[in-house]
Amino acid sequence: MAVNVHSTSMTIENLSRHDMLAWVNDSLQLTYTKIEHLCTGVAYCQFMDMLFPGCILLRKVKFQARLEHEYIHNFKVLQASFKRMNVDKIIPVEKLVKSKFQDNFEFLQWFKKFFDANYDGKMYDPQLARQGLEMSPAPNPGPQRTSPTAPKIMPPPQRAATTTPASGMRRHPPYSRNGGSDAEIMEINQQLMDLKLTVDGLEKERDFYFGKLRDIELICQGHENDNNPILNKIMDILYATEVIQQSDCLREEALPHSGGAGSDAAEPSTRW
Repeated sequence: MAVNVHSTSMTIENLSRHDMLAWVNDSLQLTYTKIEHLCTGVAYCQFMDMLFPGCILLRKVKFQARLEHEYIHNFKVLQASFKRMNVDKIIPVEKLVKSKFQDNFEFLQWFKKFFDANYDGKMYDPQLARQGLEMSPAPNPGPQRTSPTAPKIMPPPQRAATTTPASGMRRHPPYSRNGGSDAEIMEINQQLMDLKLTVDGLEKERDFYFGKLRDIELICQGHENDNNPILNKIMDILYATEVIQQSDCLREEALPHSGGAGSDAAEPSTRW
């Protein structure tokens, strides 16, 4: 079983983000350039495989994750390994997947302390463990962090419009690169706005139901020692992967329906 640790301002090592990132890259042979790249959850899954071989199935990890729902999947796999090793840390999934620096840096600080308390120094080949797959960094890891002392890059000055020696007339750029009219451009912009509103609504709905599932998960974790079969079944459903869920659905569809030829007569006359 794992050794649990609790991080506070008094117990966390005073390591800079560059030191922490170098530790991740050296340990797993990665090329991450930002703390925000850890929002995919992939690195933590492989660290758990390094610490406790067999506690996690790396084939379930989406190493090429580039979308938020894929990050959530990886953190669900990580949380399942935490449960298997009796790690009492609650993963703030909804914060980490947003690619914010501070949230990911705080979780990485805790994980570094957890790693140091459990690592026994055994050799580990990270590329062999992930079968040569490269971990894709998150495409847009939050807002860019700029330094106040960094030199500002000024855009090149625009070249003045030239005149033709023959006619002396100025050359004006075309109004539309593809020849589209103003009405077509307005229509496309309206379609883009409608799509954006649809995506925003779907994200809010997703976050709403994800919060409910998270509350259910916390309640179940608080009663793990009760050996309640209903709670265990709920936890199995929460941690089930897409492949397992699809196979269960196919198995249920393949089961014969109960009742004989007279079953239709036994059904109530009112149908919903």
